[in-house]
Formats: sequence, structure tokens, C-alpha cells
Amino acid sequence: MIWFLRIFFAAILAGMLFMTVRASFETPLWQLPNALTSDPWFQATLVDAYFGFLAFFVWVAYKERSAAARGGWLVAILLLGNIAMAGYALRELFRVPADASITDVLIRREAMT
Repeated sequence: MIWFLRIFFAAILAGMLFMTVRASFETPLWQLPNALTSDPWFQATLVDAYFGFLAFFVWVAYKERSAAARGGWLVAILLLGNIAMAGYALRELFRVPADASITDVLIRREAMT
């Protein structure tokens, strides 16, 4: 299961990086047409995405022990969205052995003694 998740999140990261770079070369973010940004469905989709980012951050805040790490990941998730989320998931997936259970990924590790 861990190997599948590593491949899954690596694919998400690669896909998001590809699409973000492609879109940036096509139309810079600051040049989005007003017709797009004023559209209610665009706004609803954006709010939906950010609520998803915040929901994911609840898990990150649970996993991370320091306020600095929590703050850094919050900023990264809010600025980079699924790119940061896939990066965090991959970080956690590579911290456990390939034969670990999904529980080992999801729960907070105790401090090293």
C-alpha cells in the first residue's frame, strides 16, 4: 500500500507541476481575465479548493510538533495547494518503511528519545 501511495502522490505532484508551469506560460496568474475571476463558479471552486487545503492542514497540524513547522506548511499549502500537499504526503510516506501500515503514516510519531 505504501508503494502505491508513493506512486500516486508522485503522479499528483508531477501532474500539478506540469499543469502549473504550462498554465503560467500561457497566462500569468495576475493576467486572468475579469470574466473568469468574477464568475460565481470560479469563485465557488476557489473557495472549495481552499477549504480542502485547510482540511488537509488539520492533519498536518496534528502531525507536526513545532509551531514553526505548522506555520511553514500552512503557508506552503495556501500558496502552492496540491503541490505542497503532495510534497507533504510524499515526505510522510518516505519516512516509513515500504511494508509499514497506513496507520504508521497517518498518526503522529512520538518524539525520538
